[in-house]
Order: sequence, then C-alpha cells, then structure tokens
Amino acid sequence: MKLTFRWYGEKDCIPLNYIKQIQSMTGVVTAVYDTPVGEVWEESSIARLKSLCDEAGLEMEVIESVPVHEDIKLGKPTRDKLIANYAENIRRLGKYGVKCICYNFMPVFDWFRTNLYYKHADGSTSLSYSEEDFAKLDKRNLRLPGWDESYTMDELNGLLKEYEGMTHEKLFENLVYFLNGIMPACDETGINMAIHPDDPPWDIFDLPRIVGREEDYDRMFAAVPNPHNGITFCTGSLGAGRFNDLPKMAAKYAKRIYFAHLRQLTFTNDTDFYENGHMTCAGNVDIYAIVKALAENGFDGYLRPDHGRNIWGEDAKPGYGLFDRGLGAAYLAGLFEAVEKDLKK
Repeated sequence: MKLTFRWYGEKDCIPLNYIKQIQSMTGVVTAVYDTPVGEVWEESSIARLKSLCDEAGLEMEVIESVPVHEDIKLGKPTRDKLIANYAENIRRLGKYGVKCICYNFMPVFDWFRTNLYYKHADGSTSLSYSEEDFAKLDKRNLRLPGWDESYTMDELNGLLKEYEGMTHEKLFENLVYFLNGIMPACDETGINMAIHPDDPPWDIFDLPRIVGREEDYDRMFAAVPNPHNGITFCTGSLGAGRFNDLPKMAAKYAKRIYFAHLRQLTFTNDTDFYENGHMTCAGNVDIYAIVKALAENGFDGYLRPDHGRNIWGEDAKPGYGLFDRGLGAAYLAGLFEAVEKDLKK
C-alpha cells in the first residue's frame, strides 16, 4: 500500500511541504486543471507538476483525474476523436511515471451533496446529504456551490436535455466502448484505470448511474477483462448506498482495486448522512473491517484519506482541509500497519 494525498496543484492552499510532513506519506494525487475537458494535456504542464512533486520529495504516480468528455458518455459521433485524445493523455502521463488514473463515468454531475457546510456539535463542518433538501431542488435552476461551476445555466440545461432518454444499458455500452478504446494505451504504458463509483450510487435528476453496486463491477469486468481495467474503491460513495457490503466488496475486488478512497459517513436516517472523521467509531462505515479485508486479500494499490471535516478554524475547500485529512492519513497508516503485522504472525 502507498499512502497518498490529494493536491490541487499550485493554487491549492495546502503546500507540498506540509503534505510531506505527514508521516508515511509517499506521494500526491493531482492533475492538470487548466486544459479543457477532451483536449490533450501539454507535456510541459505534466512536467511542471512532476518537477514540483520531485522537489518536495513526493511521488506523482496517481492522477485524479483525466475527465471523460460528456460526448463519450453520450456516445456522440465525436467520441472517437475524444477517446484518441484520452489515449494520448495516457501515453504522455506514462512518460512521467504515472501508474494509475482515477476517472468517473457519471453524467453531468461527478458528485452530489445538498450541504457543503453541515455543522457538527463540536463546531467542525463537513459535506452532507438530505433527501428532503434534494426534493426541493429544481434541476433547471441549480444554484448550490460546487455543482454548476463548470457550466452556465444554459449549458447545463442543454446538457441535461441531451441526456433525456439515456438508459442504463446505453450508458454502460458507452463505458465499454470507451474502455476498449483506451486499453491499448494502458497496455503500452502499464497504467491502470481506476473507475470511481457514482456518488451517491443511485440515479439523480433522471440521469442514469451505472457504477455503484457489486453487480455493476462484475458486469464491467466481464465486458472488459483487461487487467488494466480496475476500481477506485471509495467507501464514502459506495457507503452511501446501504445496500453495499463494503468489507465483502473490498475482499472480492482487492486485486483490482488500484486506488482506495477511505472516508466515513454517519447516517441520520435510512437515506440522509453527513461525512465525519475517518475512525471506525465516528460513523457507519467499518473502516477497520475494510482495511482488514483489503490487506488479507492482496491489495497493493494507492490509498488516500478522502473527504474530511474542516476543523480547528481552517478555511479550506470543503472536505479538503489539511488537518482532518492529516489525522485520517495517520489513522489509516496505523490500521494498515497493525493489520499487516497481524497477518505475518
């Protein structure tokens, strides 16, 4: 296991030398953020990121993410050119030592929460989801921070219109088409693709979601068995679906999990939850059992602490402060050390 930390490039409020100070931290997870989705990344931009990481003594072996253009998800005639561009990005990243790319295949919205600043009793804040608040939203006039920042309202409404009639089956076919198109580049470079589960793992605004359950992974692996086709195992996204048995899934897919996002959720009823500190005792996700299942079944991928609380007055991107994720990293490193030592007895 290699412990990593999400870093949003030179504009991130968290400097690389702070990340380096977290014990057991081997590298950062980053991306090129100034290139439009679907275009090829400049090698100079990739080289710049790699140089900054090297200078800080941190690896840059995971990219999160190379976004998938909506035309690919929609199966439009433009997809072949866009898939070729994606494959070229894989090849360019391979030149700079990248081993794993995290991506998702969620239509329009790549995550979904109803509150970015849920207040805990101790004064900390985190992301949360409420079914009651969701029911009040008008998808034609979304104004919650973080969702529509990539689109104008006209662009967003036009995109939603294009997805009308999109079925789960057709979206899955488009995913398979995409994967088959990029696997040769993965074979050439040795890079593993790690699909992030839908967040949360159910349809929203009539948009189909196809990566959120055990049977979804079984179907994907059957359709594209290439070993470079793998998983980002996100316990927050998968855990939002109480139908998922996370320790069972961690054990079953351990060797195809190339990247793990471990984080905690606390449910307030059957559907509503807020994100919390990483410890098992902090919520409903059994982080210990998941770590044990991963270690016992050969997980040898990358790991990062995922969304944390914003604590100690830190003014940072919601879910992505330094302090709570630093605590989470230390907790996860300790769990893996203890479990792995027990396995050697």
